[in-house]
Amino acid sequence: MIQAPEPASAYDSTAMNLHLTVPRAALSAFCVRWSVAEVAVFGSALGPRFGPHSDVDLLVTPQPGVNWSLLEEVDMREELAGLFGRPVDLLVRSAVERSPNWIRRREILSTAEPIYATG
Repeated sequence: MIQAPEPASAYDSTAMNLHLTVPRAALSAFCVRWSVAEVAVFGSALGPRFGPHSDVDLLVTPQPGVNWSLLEEVDMREELAGLFGRPVDLLVRSAVERSPNWIRRREILSTAEPIYATG
């Protein structure tokens, strides 16, 4: 089960069927440090195919006006892999929304389950 940040600044994930654990404070600190407005899980972590060797597919939304460089995204992915204790596939919401692959875009955006959100 993913332990999301405090309910005032995040979605309560206790009802989600996820098999992940990440320290609430560490995820919140990551999001504040990187100006992340929302983190959502998609892909195999949401279903029965998720196993001990699976990576975690994460969709991040930056705060308004924030644009990360490719190198920053690599650093973010590595930091998240350390938090989750497994490889992370990190996608930025705006890149997915602009993707010409409408099937992939629809699948990711329609199934992503938020585990952190500001406000």
